[in-house]
Amino acid sequence: MPSTARWPRRVVIAVAFTVTLLAMAVPAGAHPYGYPQTVTIAADATRPEVVRLTWKAGGVDELTLLGVKLGLLPQDRVLLDGAISFQASDATVLASSAPFASYLLTQMTVSSDGHACAGTVDPSSDLAGSGVDVDYTCAGPVGVARIEVRMLSDLDPAYQTVATGPRGQRQVYGPGRYAHDWALGDAPAASEATVPDHDGATVWKVAGSVGPLLLVAAVVALLLRRQVRRRRVAHARPS
Repeated sequence: MPSTARWPRRVVIAVAFTVTLLAMAVPAGAHPYGYPQTVTIAADATRPEVVRLTWKAGGVDELTLLGVKLGLLPQDRVLLDGAISFQASDATVLASSAPFASYLLTQMTVSSDGHACAGTVDPSSDLAGSGVDVDYTCAGPVGVARIEVRMLSDLDPAYQTVATGPRGQRQVYGPGRYAHDWALGDAPAASEATVPDHDGATVWKVAGSVGPLLLVAAVVALLLRRQVRRRRVAHARPS
């Protein structure tokens, strides 16, 4: 392992500060900066007109918070300090409810050739563990599907969703990027979404959504990149 003596002092300070922040106690309540919620997108091999979305919450406390928001769980499950009082039955209550099915179909939509596809929720027997499947039936075989995902964004606009699809396609849904075109069938895959880092703002958003370790990595990478640029400029100046 390389000695930290070779690292720029500001990088060492930034890493130490970030680790200290991560070590501080935080409320147990649901929030958009923990493990991200996910959506898996897949075509149906036997039904080319069907697109399947599988949604999974980032944590069980988010299921409780959503249940309270939908009126399925009592308000006192959200404590005064913002922490969430989760119970094992919460996921079962949510999964079997009509309001939750309606919420899924409102927050996740699929369209093909400019026409909306009809969604059907498959009630989940393990919402907390494996998530929930939603099948969208379109008017004909789907080449490219425009998929919009806004799950939990009404609870907090900072929530993001990490989505994966066929042939390694990936996208991070979040503020300003709730819609994305996915190549299914024989359509060519779109290029993977990139994350600009010219000012570091987007790096911080994405790093915060995918966990503390990536947050540290993002800080280190950004500062090292800036340090390298400064050194190149310094060497390029005439002596």
